Amino acid sequence: MIVVAGEALIDLVPRGTGALAALQPALGGGPYNTAVALGRLGSPAAFCSRVSYDAFGEALLDRLRETGVDVSSVQRGTEPTTLAVATVGADGSAAYSFYVDGTADRLFTAPAALPPGTRAVSFGTCSLVLEPGASAYEELMRAAAAQGVFTTLDPNIRAGLIRDADAYRARFKSWLPSVSLLKLSEEDAQWLGGTPQEWLAAGPAAVVITRGGDGLTAFTTGGEYAVPGERVEVVDTIGAGDTVNAALLHGLAARDALSGRALAALGPEGWTGLLGFAARAAAVTCSRAGAEPPYAHELEG
Repeated sequence: MIVVAGEALIDLVPRGTGALAALQPALGGGPYNTAVALGRLGSPAAFCSRVSYDAFGEALLDRLRETGVDVSSVQRGTEPTTLAVATVGADGSAAYSFYVDGTADRLFTAPAALPPGTRAVSFGTCSLVLEPGASAYEELMRAAAAQGVFTTLDPNIRAGLIRDADAYRARFKSWLPSVSLLKLSEEDAQWLGGTPQEWLAAGPAAVVITRGGDGLTAFTTGGEYAVPGERVEVVDTIGAGDTVNAALLHGLAARDALSGRALAALGPEGWTGLLGFAARAAAVTCSRAGAEPPYAHELEG
């Protein structure tokens, strides 16, 4: 079982150009997209979050169930669902503004235990910024790491939500001893400061940096491995990084490499195969509107 911990929200995606373009509701949230992608790839997955009882919340859970994701660890609340308004650039890149005050996912509390059979837990995005939920997710991350569970972190920076950048950067560094695999975009890496080598020295067994259409690079104490991006006509990039998270976890599970020691021992062939799979998966997501990660059969061969 791979557990994904973090927010589920509704992306309001423009269907047209201009500030007053019609907005189409789409199911989203970085961790949520990762869970859906894992389910579509065929990995046993569970979602750990707090979701509203409103209509958006029901729709979010319906898709998880349809995808085969276990929702028994999802907490519920009467508060509304978080909304993220997307702005899509000419190159397909997405920026967001958020409506988060008093929403359900902010009131997440750390569970007493992870689901039986948990092999990995994935964290990231808004859930590690917005209190009081952020401290609860942090508590879960540290507890999972202390139990020897493989952990992944994708900070997926949303600068507009971070009131004190220096405090967040310090907090990010404090998480690294509890992280097995750190994945982040090139833009996130620049915003956070530091280098892959510094982050590796702090705890993770590997750091993967995504570079959009230019591909992915993995850094380990044993070497550096890179693959180019898959060329595709980009509709938008919503959910691409989340798909990479899922593809990495799925691929590592298939290789029985969900441990720091196994991760460090993958070697050139293992890493290039894993990164290439993640690049193909992300390309499929970019080729269609919204966060629509691929199914396993779409990546065969």
